[in-house]
Amino acid sequence: MVATRRGVERVLLAGAHLKGRASGWPPGDSMAELAQLARSAGAEVVGSVSQRIDRPTHTYLGKGKLDELRRRASDVGAHTIVCDDELTPTQQRNLENALDGLKVIDRTGLILDVFGRRAQTREGRLQVELAQHEYLLPRLAGQWSHLERLGGGIGTRGPGETQIETDRRLVRQRIQRLKKSLDGVRRHRGLYRDRRRVAQMPVVSLVGYTNAGKSTLLNRLTGAGVTAREQLFSTLDPVTRKITLPSGREALLTDTVGFIQKLPPTVVAAFRATLEEVQEADALLHVVDITHRNAPEQVDSVYHILDQLGLASKPQAMVLNKVDRLPVADGEVTPDDLSGTANLPSVSVIVSALTGHGIENLTARIEELLEPAPGALGGAA
Repeated sequence: MVATRRGVERVLLAGAHLKGRASGWPPGDSMAELAQLARSAGAEVVGSVSQRIDRPTHTYLGKGKLDELRRRASDVGAHTIVCDDELTPTQQRNLENALDGLKVIDRTGLILDVFGRRAQTREGRLQVELAQHEYLLPRLAGQWSHLERLGGGIGTRGPGETQIETDRRLVRQRIQRLKKSLDGVRRHRGLYRDRRRVAQMPVVSLVGYTNAGKSTLLNRLTGAGVTAREQLFSTLDPVTRKITLPSGREALLTDTVGFIQKLPPTVVAAFRATLEEVQEADALLHVVDITHRNAPEQVDSVYHILDQLGLASKPQAMVLNKVDRLPVADGEVTPDDLSGTANLPSVSVIVSALTGHGIENLTARIEELLEPAPGALGGAA
């Protein structure tokens, strides 16, 4: 989506932030994350324009801001406008028309582009392609608006309409084939889960915001050796490895795709085959980057998606990661040291997946989560 024959694509960011929104990310922080996403997709961010608005508009931004956006795009040589929300097909078309045909991408399209770059396995590629096709389907009309105008008068069937119908049929057929292939993946995964149940092997899933350090934690706990980079969505495909707990009991630890704010339900649904690993888990470890300035908002975003998946009440522990980056006088991190860092639960496991700090406490906590006694199966900790 982002790479062009001209080389690196220059993008200008646009954000419309509703006034009086009770919760959510500060507008500047949300735009900073959007810039990080754009860079992850291989683009060069050349600026941003944002506006506080009373209510959503049919062109996303108000008329004055649209004029400013058009001028800025011309001044900085931007090829593409990237918006900080998912646009409706009508909004996207209106915005492109108002910007004299400049390409417009919304946050969802950008996330799917990054997903496409990260997917390594057949399953991952199938899930990304499904999400991309379902995202594209309602937007096809905008792709052919220039042909619709070629039709005649009343009752005329123009070539644009014919092409739209053809494309819609092809996209729907591809969606059905992708869903059928993913159903096969789900059945295959289901067989593995059945075997684990027969062997009474408990499963713990790592969940959390993207780039919270889940892959590094998986490597620390299991020696998995999976890719762990300081970037958004470095892990897209699920990885499962065996872990030995302090009592000698064995369990399986699964790392899955990270979450992000404003992730539409349609994208979550496309990753159902992967997220079933989370749904079938006996317990969750909610990994949080305690050093991130938006840690509380990231936690809220993860809780929201877990709630969408019906997993909010599953036994879980919160793992505050990356404490090696915090300035602590004596080198030993305690909950008191974190009191001013983020508005997070005081009863959490404090670790550094990078250095190994707190890992013994974490494995003991995992053992508690898997303890069958009713008194040990509490909610989020």
